[in-house]
Amino acid sequence: MVKNYKVITLCGSTRFKEQFLEAQKRLTLEGNIVISVGLFGHSGDPEVWEGMSEDTLTKMKHMLDDMHKCKIDMADEIYVINVGGYIGESTRSEIEYAKNAGKVVRYLEEVL
Repeated sequence: MVKNYKVITLCGSTRFKEQFLEAQKRLTLEGNIVISVGLFGHSGDPEVWEGMSEDTLTKMKHMLDDMHKCKIDMADEIYVINVGGYIGESTRSEIEYAKNAGKVVRYLEEVL
């Protein structure tokens, strides 16, 4: 918590840009500090990857994954954007990381 504000990091596939933005707005209006992704590589920011070599792309993805885990470290909890129940490999890794760090994990959609 920062002052009286819970800090929440959003996690999920960047293909769900609209749902990320909706959750960010709603959680902010509920009185939380929201940390989100820096870009939407799977929907909306294709220019980020254009012309990038495979080696550079791999390094960039590792850096972004590591950076997102740092965002989880700063949070009290994570909020998983799991549209249609979808949770990809990177998001599973972030959920596991958050649980191991004792963070609360909440989901947009119920997990069965």
